[in-house]
Amino acid sequence: MLHQKAIEALKPSVQDMVRSGSRDVQRIEHTLDQLLNHACTPEGLTLFKTLCRHYWAIDQEATASYVQAYREMWAVDEQNESEAVHIPHPPAT
Repeated sequence: MLHQKAIEALKPSVQDMVRSGSRDVQRIEHTLDQLLNHACTPEGLTLFKTLCRHYWAIDQEATASYVQAYREMWAVDEQNESEAVHIPHPPAT
């Protein structure tokens, strides 16, 4: 119930940042910090992935650190990889 309330409160903010193309790093990171606490639920993970995909275009290194934090926090392993957050790899040069 607590996770659901938090997710519902964060959802409009995530949608707004993505829709508007926000580059407000402080706001994005603050929201990702909050979403990390709720990424154990399918709805929370979906929002986390959505914002990570948006943030990837702004700061790949910071996004990768959020993905790693998610993996560590929620003990994502090889078996659960299909549910995990994926970020694209930059093209080889």
